[in-house]
Amino acid sequence: MLRSGLQLVFCGTAPSRASAAAAAYYAHPGNTFWRALFEVGITPRQLAPAEYPQLLALDIGLTDLAKQHSGVDADLPKQAFDVAALHEKIKHYQPGLLAFTSKNAAEAVLGSPIDFGLQAQTIASTRIFVLTSPSGQARRSWDIAIWRALAAQLHPHGSPSLR
Repeated sequence: MLRSGLQLVFCGTAPSRASAAAAAYYAHPGNTFWRALFEVGITPRQLAPAEYPQLLALDIGLTDLAKQHSGVDADLPKQAFDVAALHEKIKHYQPGLLAFTSKNAAEAVLGSPIDFGLQAQTIASTRIFVLTSPSGQARRSWDIAIWRALAAQLHPHGSPSLR
């Protein structure tokens, strides 16, 4: 779900089985993605997973590193990650910011261990940000403060949402 002119693109590793079954991003009931977007002011209300196409009106896109697989990161084969395709998409669409919702995906793309937050690396002119995973399976590393830092990158003057 990408187009030119996006302020922000979220990139996960692969859809969960629940997301694949629902044909909607971040659809597992234990996933905090949609709640976090609203809580930090990126969306004006909490969207349901099936409403993901509405993000385009907010200049937000969604994609995954593994387009042909679903499931948890540990179950994905290494060849599932299509790093070259993601690079091409980002170079083509040139969003302002690429935010990884998976540290595994970010490390696969950047080629080295990374910390959460804004990265020094870019893809062409697109800045890169690494978030704590919203997956229920990553609850130990969850930190809403990292998501607030992303929101601050998007609206540094305190605007409550992108629109």
